[in-house]
Amino acid sequence: MEINQLNNHYYTQNPDVLHDKKTWSFELLNQSFQFVTDNGVFSKHTVDFGSRTMIECFETDQLPEGKILDLGCGYGPIGLALAKKYSNRNVDMVDVNELAMALARENAGLNQIENVQIFASDGYEHVTDQYAAIVTNPPVRAGKSVVDRFITSANDHLINNGTLWVVLQKKQGAPSAKKLMTQTFGNCEVVQRNKGYYILKSVKEIDS
Repeated sequence: MEINQLNNHYYTQNPDVLHDKKTWSFELLNQSFQFVTDNGVFSKHTVDFGSRTMIECFETDQLPEGKILDLGCGYGPIGLALAKKYSNRNVDMVDVNELAMALARENAGLNQIENVQIFASDGYEHVTDQYAAIVTNPPVRAGKSVVDRFITSANDHLINNGTLWVVLQKKQGAPSAKKLMTQTFGNCEVVQRNKGYYILKSVKEIDS
């Protein structure tokens, strides 16, 4: 029942769930984090393997100056891990799920991370800035159209030479996402394949 409940609700605005908050520890990028999670969010018991792989692969060596956007951040592991490592950059974190946003704010405070702004947004609906990087572990169960929109609309929210990073499983559409990213940006690199997960990266090339 719990899996079905998560499938139905974690990508909605106000998950109708019985609360069962838990606090647990997890190490990311050689830093210890405390996370508070609850029913109605994705991967409430641990940082999921796709997110962990994304966090470990992400790097800023080629990035221009600017902020990072964690699109569909859930309770915050990707955005908070990157904000802690790259404390010289500000990180915006957005999700449609109000419960997830509340948890992400709580987790930012719990881990004493201040270089983040956390706000509700259905995809890019309330995103007005442009970013050096957008990272996303997209809500596959919300449907292919949602995942595709995360990809195709990213170009409008990246500065020149900014990058889009996407993690998807092969069986959940990584090859088709790679094609779409190539169509949208003119390029797409498979940064890593690990246990069926693909880390995909596209670069917004300089406007002609």
